Amino acid sequence: MMEVNYWAILVSAVVSMIIGSIWYGPLFGKIFMQAMGMDKWSSEKQAAMKKSMGMSYALQFIASLVMFYVLSQFMSGMGEMTVKGGIMIAFWTWLGFVVPLKLGETIWGGEKILFWIGISHMLVTLLASGIIIGAWR
Repeated sequence: MMEVNYWAILVSAVVSMIIGSIWYGPLFGKIFMQAMGMDKWSSEKQAAMKKSMGMSYALQFIASLVMFYVLSQFMSGMGEMTVKGGIMIAFWTWLGFVVPLKLGETIWGGEKILFWIGISHMLVTLLASGIIIGAWR
């Protein structure tokens, strides 16, 4: 079985939530909300969204745990359980999977600004988790 540090995966998921709250809050929150059309939502729709936020955060956290487990498996399988290896594998994972998927969404009707916000967020998130997983022994 490949080397897995579940604490590093858990911390990576928590850090990813912190990065996301900063990214989609003070850094790019207003731009994101405008691009999504959320700034034009009725007060009822905003209230409904707020009610579902707990479940949305829980599902995102679970998805993050899965993503960082897989990243850890990539790193372990390639014998790169170091900070440098984590950065390298996180970058190539981002470039090879995240960017093409987000580009496909954009080509088929997505907002270009959402593409840039999304891929840059994922780059920072994956690099942070690569560093955490690679450093934590």
